[in-house]
Order: sequence, then structure tokens, then C-alpha cells
Amino acid sequence: MPETVRDVMTPYPAAVSADTTLADTARLMRDKDIGDVLITRGDRLVGIVTDRDVTIRATAEGLDPSQTPIETCLSSDLVVVGAGDDVDDALAALRDHAIRRVPVIDGDIVVGIVSIGDLARERDAGPALADISAAPPSD
Repeated sequence: MPETVRDVMTPYPAAVSADTTLADTARLMRDKDIGDVLITRGDRLVGIVTDRDVTIRATAEGLDPSQTPIETCLSSDLVVVGAGDDVDDALAALRDHAIRRVPVIDGDIVVGIVSIGDLARERDAGPALADISAAPPSD
């Protein structure tokens, strides 16, 4: 059974620059069939955006997707886990922060992303998943 986050994470997560438009980011999500994109400014991770963020924070507000930078709807209060962290620690981070995915770092470099789905495939994560699903959504 995998013991570290590196064993269960999805490597090479999609990332875009903070000034990338909403439309370009949404097309990337569509083309890669993903629901989240990491947001960077230079080499620095500054946030994460989900398809729900784009819908609620941008589309519902009437923002022009071809002119609006993705940074207008990113979540910048990031929770990260280390690639060498124990899988149970990643589950605890997801549960404690009521989030569904978290960037994985190795030192200062983002090396992956881990989601509740990744963890559920590897462990009996039923109670942790139930806690996350029952929690109110984060902003």
C-alpha cells in the first residue's frame, strides 16, 4: 500500500500564469479534462482555480472571459503537502481545510497535485471523504 503522497499524486499538474485569461484557462481545463489549474507568477505558485471558481466568481459575475485574467478568481490561501508526506497527513489536510485537492511540493517546486479521488483509490478513505463532502465549501 502506498505510504507517501508521491506514490498517489498526479504528477505534472496543469498551471497557467496569473495573467492568463479566464477563457484560455477554461479551454485548458476542457482540453485536459481537468477541474483545476495551478496559478503561477513567474516561478512562484500563487493560487489554484477550479472550474467551480470560474463559474461562481467570474461567469456568474458577468466578467468577460476573453479579457479577464484568471487571477481575479483564484484561491490564494493555499494548503500544500510535501511529496514525502504520509498519505494520512494529506487526508488530514483535505479534511481539516474542507478542500478536495492540494498541490504537492518538493522543496519549493510544485511536483504534483493530490485529490480526494487519488487518495480514495489507494486507501479506505470513506470517513475522510465523508467529512470533506459534509463540510461547507471553501471560498
